[in-house]
Amino acid sequence: MKPLQAIHNWFSERLEATRLHLARPDALLQLAVLGLLTGLLAGAIIVLFRFSVEHIQEWLLPGEGPDNFEGLSLGGRILFPLLGAVALAFMFRWFAKGLYVLGVARVLERMAYHQGRLTVRGFLLQFFGVAIALVSGHSVGREGAHIFLGACTGSLLGQKLELPNNAIRTLVGCGTAAGIAASFNTPLAGVIFSLEVIMMDYHLASFIPVIIAAVSATVVSNAVLGDAAVFQVPPMHLGSLAEMPLVILLGLVSGGVAAAFIQMVQSIASRTREWPIELQMGVAGVGVALLGAGLPEVMGIGYDTINATLLGGYAGGILLLMAVVKLAATSICSALNVPGGMIGPAFFIGATLGGGFGHLLDFWFPGLNIQPGVYAMLGMSALMAGSLQAPLAALTALLELTDNPGIIMPGMLVVVIAGITASELFRKESLFITMLKAKGLDYSQSPVMMALRRVGVASIMDRDFVQAPRLVDRERARELLADKPRWILVSDNKEPVAILAAVDLMAWLEQQEQEAAEPGEAKEIDLLKIPGRRLQVAPAHLRETLQEAHETLQKGEAEALYVRRMTAPGIYRIYGILTREQIESAYR
Repeated sequence: MKPLQAIHNWFSERLEATRLHLARPDALLQLAVLGLLTGLLAGAIIVLFRFSVEHIQEWLLPGEGPDNFEGLSLGGRILFPLLGAVALAFMFRWFAKGLYVLGVARVLERMAYHQGRLTVRGFLLQFFGVAIALVSGHSVGREGAHIFLGACTGSLLGQKLELPNNAIRTLVGCGTAAGIAASFNTPLAGVIFSLEVIMMDYHLASFIPVIIAAVSATVVSNAVLGDAAVFQVPPMHLGSLAEMPLVILLGLVSGGVAAAFIQMVQSIASRTREWPIELQMGVAGVGVALLGAGLPEVMGIGYDTINATLLGGYAGGILLLMAVVKLAATSICSALNVPGGMIGPAFFIGATLGGGFGHLLDFWFPGLNIQPGVYAMLGMSALMAGSLQAPLAALTALLELTDNPGIIMPGMLVVVIAGITASELFRKESLFITMLKAKGLDYSQSPVMMALRRVGVASIMDRDFVQAPRLVDRERARELLADKPRWILVSDNKEPVAILAAVDLMAWLEQQEQEAAEPGEAKEIDLLKIPGRRLQVAPAHLRETLQEAHETLQKGEAEALYVRRMTAPGIYRIYGILTREQIESAYR
């Protein structure tokens, strides 16, 4: 047992040292290793999820390949969403315990207010909830589930290792990138989406682990599912620069449709927020059943329809009709808490909108030799940029999904115009933030808070301190000052209550020695009463970020913090002292 105990002690010491080092904003090597582990785990989970959903769909749906809801009879197209709604209502009624908002919106909320700490309950609800929604034909995407599952993987790994919260936040970003990379075979888009939407942080110690996570997840996905692009289309590009005004027009139209999409979700969600979850799921199921009965292409993810649109497989009129119906179906599902993503539906709406727009242009301007597939691709990225407010991720995803570099230049123009149209002309926030606010949750980002979140308290805390009870004798007081500490952490009834500047105790002792001691003078010294600089203290956990420490001090209940961690039930180890000045200095 001794060798095993020695190994356990060595591992515990190394893990403790790693925790302390990860509190620093530049712990690049350790974060890179954790990013690799997160990517591998997230990639495996995404592969498992895709296998589960696609194999069930192949078993239940007619024809070959998943997502073939067009092959169902009219009764099947009505029955599938209704049965799925019943299953979802049962699951959320008995197991959610109020946790109804999932996907990217939940990740953003947990990053803003809970340091990226996600739960096993949310993981299970997302995995099985989205699986039910996709199999039953609800108009949602799988990407939001992949993002949430990847983010959960990173968060739960960090929590299991008891890492500082700033490191957990980075692992959430790693999991997000891994989720998108494994979902689409788009590692670069995963990295950009994670940095642009989730983390909003472009420091070296942030994006290097995120890149490693995306690459490792893609390797796992490619090893199992292959490395082919999601959409198989031939090389396409604009016929001439004369089409650039038409691209600008498509950007404006896409931005307006994105704003309408956001407004529909916001209106439905705000009006149904107080509905019981059973009613929400039931209405969503009925809505999808009615819309899908007449136009089954809008059911499920719809990647087969997108691919056919890019290849020119539909006429302009039916494409525009599918865009409108898909917009309505996705707005209903998203607003009524049906678990799933919005990236896939945004691609569908954008592709059908752009394809229909391209057919109209080809009819109006036959001399330009317009390829509707080009406008379908541009519409995909434009709708994603306008509705999700993620232009870089939309542009990169377009390139990686279609393997079509000729689309980059007009794609850059269309995503910028669509994004500006939705955000500035129509004053709309992204769908994710809109969903949060419509459900009664809040979301805000401050540059100061973002900077403080990157740093853990363990990286700047003052370790130059000693602990002492409130009452000490002169001999014990001199022992406390022997190593010349900066602070004395004073406890009353075994609970730390204040810190005393050690130089003040030293000055008081020297003054007492110079003065003649009176007969019967008390030998004990009350460290809470002698003259000196004292600050009231409150506890801070070793894993906390400077933002959390700052918020504790802002409450006014303490003037400084002592940093601790529970090492055994009821037993705490104190690691250091943190003052307001140290936090402000770290920010500056």
